[in-house]
Amino acid sequence: MKIDKKIIESIKQEAKEFFIKGDSSHDWSHVERVYNSAIKIAKEENANLDVVKIAVYLHDIGRNEEIKSRGKICHAEKGAEIAKKMLSKYNIDEKLVENIIHCILSHRNKNNHHPETIEAKVLFDADKLDSIGAIGIARDFLFAGIYNAPLYTGREKEILKEADNYAYTRDDTALLEYYHKLSKIKDRIITKTAKKIARDRHNYMKEFFERFNKEIKGTL
Repeated sequence: MKIDKKIIESIKQEAKEFFIKGDSSHDWSHVERVYNSAIKIAKEENANLDVVKIAVYLHDIGRNEEIKSRGKICHAEKGAEIAKKMLSKYNIDEKLVENIIHCILSHRNKNNHHPETIEAKVLFDADKLDSIGAIGIARDFLFAGIYNAPLYTGREKEILKEADNYAYTRDDTALLEYYHKLSKIKDRIITKTAKKIARDRHNYMKEFFERFNKEIKGTL
């Protein structure tokens, strides 16, 4: 089933309003990159492109609420709630709306919702790909800088087991984020198309942080 192009464009413009202020590591440029990856994956995996497009535009509209709550609110759940109200204004088939909402709910690593449809798997993978590789490294340091974290604390491996307790604090360094989450992203990718991309991005990121640690110790 198709969705009218004018409706998709209207939803896109409405979604942009949620990114005027907020976290610069999850700004509209992040959405654009996820869109590019998602369309590539969707075509290879025979997903519904219209569902994927709308889901990408809306997947992070709850992000500011999560940031304001310091992680107590799940941005995927909040985003799905906002999106459901937004989409009710448009003439879109109910099953497609349900799929879009499911995509938004299940795109996050840390909640109880898991991607079931091919469109949800596409969004999940595209979003995760933007967390690794060269872009992932840049976003990692950008996010740490927002909370005034130093380049490293030297305590990253010490606090790794309880890293979730340090989210949104000055101890949440880019290095801690790499150890805790980013180094594991490759193994969570679902689609065959995205797995190939993830391997290359992971290897680049791994090499960077290995060198980063060597330079910290002055061994390189």
